[in-house]
Amino acid sequence: MYTSFFGLNEKPFSITPDPRYLFMSARHGEALAHLVYGVTESGGFMQLTGEVGTGKTTLVRTLLLNRMPANADVAVVLNPQISAREFLISICEELGVAVPEERNSIKALIDALNHYLLNAHSEGRRTILVVDEAQNLAPDVLEEVRLLTNLETAKQKLLQIVLIGQPELRDLLARNDLRQLAQRITGRYHLEPLSRDETAQYIEHRLKVAGALGEVFDAGAKREVFRISQGVPRLVNVICDRALLGAYSSESRRVNRRMIRRAAAEVTGKTGTSGWLQWAVPLFGLAAAVVIVTSFLMTLDNRVESIDDNVDVPIAATQSLAEIQPLPDPVPIEAAEPEVSLDEQLHLASELTNTASALFTLLEIWGIDYQSGQPGCEQAGAAGYQCVWQRGSWSGIRQFDRPAILTLIDSDGAAHNVVLTAIEDDMVELSIGSVRVTHALADVSNMWFGQYMLLWQPPDGISEAIRPGSIGPGVLWLRQSLASIDARYQTAAADSAEFDAELQQKVRLFQRDNRLNVDGLAGTQTQIIVNNLLAPDSTPRLTIPRLAQE
Repeated sequence: MYTSFFGLNEKPFSITPDPRYLFMSARHGEALAHLVYGVTESGGFMQLTGEVGTGKTTLVRTLLLNRMPANADVAVVLNPQISAREFLISICEELGVAVPEERNSIKALIDALNHYLLNAHSEGRRTILVVDEAQNLAPDVLEEVRLLTNLETAKQKLLQIVLIGQPELRDLLARNDLRQLAQRITGRYHLEPLSRDETAQYIEHRLKVAGALGEVFDAGAKREVFRISQGVPRLVNVICDRALLGAYSSESRRVNRRMIRRAAAEVTGKTGTSGWLQWAVPLFGLAAAVVIVTSFLMTLDNRVESIDDNVDVPIAATQSLAEIQPLPDPVPIEAAEPEVSLDEQLHLASELTNTASALFTLLEIWGIDYQSGQPGCEQAGAAGYQCVWQRGSWSGIRQFDRPAILTLIDSDGAAHNVVLTAIEDDMVELSIGSVRVTHALADVSNMWFGQYMLLWQPPDGISEAIRPGSIGPGVLWLRQSLASIDARYQTAAADSAEFDAELQQKVRLFQRDNRLNVDGLAGTQTQIIVNNLLAPDSTPRLTIPRLAQE
């Protein structure tokens, strides 16, 4: 749901134990090293314990997928709440050992296993048994585990055993009647939760694996995640996943401490203000709004270029702004320096620079009516448009030539979303909370780190890459659009809906001419440039200031 909004390829905080997301903290590195040593060198018996959700199962998956010796055969028992006989049968089935006809006989099962292990040893293969949730093993099953360690040659154990469990496993093995088993454990490691710094690094690691290009959680949010979760990775995942959903619902590109607290309350089932203020359209209190907007406009010292009187300013204090009139005629972007800096303006208008406020302005520019209470990108989608979050440069923005939401970072490190409405030489026009200001491009560049969002209208309203081998109306749109742009891009099969080799060659030529990545694949960027070149004159442009169109 929220992945495309944040520019992610997938959900970064799933609680499934995916080894790709393993964050190798110092503790996890040591734990994995103990496991690798146990299955490659020491033989015998290994024990890994840790609190619920600390990442034990993810470590084991990493061990099984990436760190097992090439000559190893592995049996994994995930449900240890079984009888001793069922436990032995499970091991046989995992290893492919034929279960003897006397399957109710424990002796027959152990004999079958012993025969298999001897044959594997003679062929130079290792056999490893991994038991997860081992704290749930019954005493009689643990006794069978001990007996399995007796299967050996004169020089080495035939079966290497790894027990994974919660701290209760340590207490279980400390029992006097299980001391013989405990004495055979050759390696023990207890996995501790993450530290505060590691928790912050863990959040960033998972976001980057999922494809994030910028910071999503601010520093305060990360500290709050650690305070609530105490560094337990599973709790971190659950809280962060819910916080991302909450940020998406409120159309905020950054997750802050308040969102973390609310997410934690929701996932723990505590009642509270679950339906917190929707930032879809920033409707603030009358008094606060008047103070914020009035102070902002006064500080600009009459350098605000225009407030479109056809646009509902997204505050409740419209009567207080009645005296403000738009300029009578469009004016070019002037090189005059404002009396206050862009940084000061962002601080003054900080309540009006969230994503929802910026989307309100951007959708209005495109002629889409903004409805409060519904995410702006969903509203754009209903109108046949798509939100595209990008990371790039000014040259890329100039090439797209469309109004865009820029994410600016002020001197305090806070993020602000403003709308870039025009570029003229070395000056830019911005809309901050529906108020137009102009600044030198260099000044904006000092606060912009390449993150932006724009709207575009994909063919048939479906945003997907058009690639070689594709068949359908999207291919026909691409073929005919390229032919309309330039005769050099025409293909022989003018009405074909199949992406053939000739069309791929024309796409490559178009990409080279427009300084795009030449891969022959018509992805979002290529389609947007095609779309731009065919767009009617009424399409919002950066190079044609919107004020000059009205």
